[in-house]
Amino acid sequence: MAVKLKSEDELRVMREAGQIVGQTLARIREMVRPGLNLLEVEQFVRDEFRRRGAKETFLNYQPSSKYPPYPSNICISINDELVHGIPCDRELAEGDIVSFDLGATYKGYVGDAAITVGVGEISPIASRLIDVTEAALGAGIEAARAGHYLNDICGAIEDAITPSGFSIVRQYVGHGVGRDMHEEPQVPNYRMRFRGTPLRPGLVLALEPMVTAGGPETYEGADGWTVKTKDGSLCCHFEHTIAIREGREPEVLTLP
Repeated sequence: MAVKLKSEDELRVMREAGQIVGQTLARIREMVRPGLNLLEVEQFVRDEFRRRGAKETFLNYQPSSKYPPYPSNICISINDELVHGIPCDRELAEGDIVSFDLGATYKGYVGDAAITVGVGEISPIASRLIDVTEAALGAGIEAARAGHYLNDICGAIEDAITPSGFSIVRQYVGHGVGRDMHEEPQVPNYRMRFRGTPLRPGLVLALEPMVTAGGPETYEGADGWTVKTKDGSLCCHFEHTIAIREGREPEVLTLP
């Protein structure tokens, strides 16, 4: 499938979609506290998207017949849950780390981003895991310059994580974004053996490093969606949707 470059008109709409995602995640970050029920977050997203005229990208998403339709508007993953956690009647506890992954479709275009947040007082290793993963996302964004190649992003993310001793999850990667949530190209969080797609103005990518405090192996839970670490170690996930721009640094479309 070909890479789809976006026009300035398309980027204007994608900027709006990204703002909805970024601002909603910023509000969710402020909500995080011990005792917060995950269903409260789901309801907040529902209300916020309705207020802003956005469609819930994740709700009923089904990438293939292997998966049941995704039953929520947000992915909430706690501690050893890496991605795709389904909100349920569960309260956050002191010391948890929790990832919120959110997509909004606005005027036919998608914004996609994720944050990981500590709940109250968290352990030093959890704090460092969050810092390393967020810094890796920043390194990937910094490398995303017109005239570079996709592997420059992948290598920058890997190089930001490797010195920490943490593990890079290899089964799940970033991706192009546009009218569809998942477009070409795929964006691994580790260096490839080839340069990959040229980074040209109008290319829109979701960069999303996923890092564990233990081994990199994961498995899917019984619900068909929730991905967990095999060794039960803590894991972390950050994501931004970015646009490659001519002659300047990339534009982060999902900043709040």
